[in-house]
Amino acid sequence: MHHWRRDVVELAALFTAVAVADAVANLIGHGPDGPALLVMSALVLAATAGFHVWWSRRHGHAPPVTDTDARPDAETRPAGPSGQPAADEVAGALWRMRTTVKDEPGSLAALCAALAERRVDILSLQTHPLADGTVDEFLLRAPGAVAAADITRAVALAGGTATWIERADAHDLVDAPTRVLGLAARTALDTAELPLALRQLLGRCTIRSLPGTPAGGGSGPRPVPVEGVLEDTVMRLPAPEGGVLTVERPYLPFTPTEFARARALVELDSRLGPRIPRGEDVLTLPEGNDITVRRVDTGDLAAARAMHDRCSPRTLDLRYHGPVGDADRYLNHLLSPRFGRTLAAQTASGRIVGLGHLLWDGDETEVALLVEDDWQQRGIGGELLGRLVALAVEAGCESVYAVTKASNTGMVAAMRGLGLPLDYQVEEGTLVITARLDAAPVPSALRARPPHLG
Repeated sequence: MHHWRRDVVELAALFTAVAVADAVANLIGHGPDGPALLVMSALVLAATAGFHVWWSRRHGHAPPVTDTDARPDAETRPAGPSGQPAADEVAGALWRMRTTVKDEPGSLAALCAALAERRVDILSLQTHPLADGTVDEFLLRAPGAVAAADITRAVALAGGTATWIERADAHDLVDAPTRVLGLAARTALDTAELPLALRQLLGRCTIRSLPGTPAGGGSGPRPVPVEGVLEDTVMRLPAPEGGVLTVERPYLPFTPTEFARARALVELDSRLGPRIPRGEDVLTLPEGNDITVRRVDTGDLAAARAMHDRCSPRTLDLRYHGPVGDADRYLNHLLSPRFGRTLAAQTASGRIVGLGHLLWDGDETEVALLVEDDWQQRGIGGELLGRLVALAVEAGCESVYAVTKASNTGMVAAMRGLGLPLDYQVEEGTLVITARLDAAPVPSALRARPPHLG
């Protein structure tokens, strides 16, 4: 637009100069005042040329010498200690927020406007329809000076109810379809991933798998319909191996959308059947023996039971804290990928000499070891435990705990060998050792564990 106006003005000036020159030429040719008219013509041309130069400089293509106010300048931006814009203002804090709004036009717009007034950026939004409203789940980026209470107060004033908010991290930047597909792929590769996938899908929750026939005998849980049951903060689904899978999240009710996603994930696991990734790692013990460490499941029950029978009563007592009645049923539970992950150490002939279990216990994780008597004190227990903890770290567990007798010095030494912060609790001769995985960087020895065993 500016270029068009400039061209019109320049053409008008040119036509004016030509007209004046023509008039002067006619007067000079027909009158006695020719010299005076020539001077006047020169003055008019000079004035026209000066106007053209001024106009070109004012409306040329060069960028403006002052700020256009399209962005705040350096003087108006908050500055950090070094004089640069504050980090929180540049990056902001990530928040996950969920609130319920009325299912009517303008409800979401009012909510978004309230967040915008506080310079809160909406990175993603998911809607969960309800019978009497809609649950909106946001991923937000807010300036560092904006607290959670400021956001929830603004949401409440805009009509949001039952608002819940917590800090998020970079992992939450993945959109929901991509995250669900990734969890489905992990579950398809490994049966043991189902509880972890559900926990990542639904957030902090407690997951319990109750077998149809308990290992200790007695009656199993009350069966649930094929389509499952949703009761506010608890969902119950038929477990793929039989029994009931219970998911509980007391701090936040489940929505029908979340229930449908969880049910689809469990159905996928059920259709694929038991499976574990195949892989192994060969270790050389200090005395030169080669030991293979690999994932095992219920298909290895016979070899695990044979090692069980070779163990002394004292070794079994330290592991199980008492006599084992039905070893087959108990081992079948421990080896099931539905309840965790099991690593075995075996000799070149295929004989299992050590077992390490990583067991999902609700929202906690237990580790347990059993090493055959003739193979103890050779570092096998420590190797198995280190790999189990590495698997727990990969799964996002905050801690692992071991329950043993206070006299089990081998287990205590193995836990101390992890190099992680440990908490000890002793009660009536039973020792519970908890290793906190989120309290310190994981030692490089654990990060280097072969991933194909997981």
